[in-house]
Amino acid sequence: MTEEIFTALQCVAIPVTDQDRAKALFENLGFASTMDTELQPGFRWIELAPPAGGTSISLVMTGDDLPTGIDTGVRLLTGDARAARATLVELQLEVGELLDWESAPLMFAFRDFDGNRFYVTQDH
Repeated sequence: MTEEIFTALQCVAIPVTDQDRAKALFENLGFASTMDTELQPGFRWIELAPPAGGTSISLVMTGDDLPTGIDTGVRLLTGDARAARATLVELQLEVGELLDWESAPLMFAFRDFDGNRFYVTQDH
């Protein structure tokens, strides 16, 4: 039997150019700020959690080793993919088409203000 080394996924860091603008975006989407502090001079850490809890995201400043415009691989769940997509369109984000396949839940992708790609899937 293998011993458990890791027990959960706590946080995923997302590089952004404007932490306040990115924080406001995710708060507008229902995330709650759980930490916003300067860990060391010039290094601010903002952590936001989705309403149902679970893995949070942290918004960190972009840099040479941490570029923006990435595919985050982050999959967000929603109870209504059509409404979520409409909200993101209203916020003037780049939003992909709604994929409506018979064999899978509704889903789409969007990019934040820095071009970071996120994925959205309708929760069953």
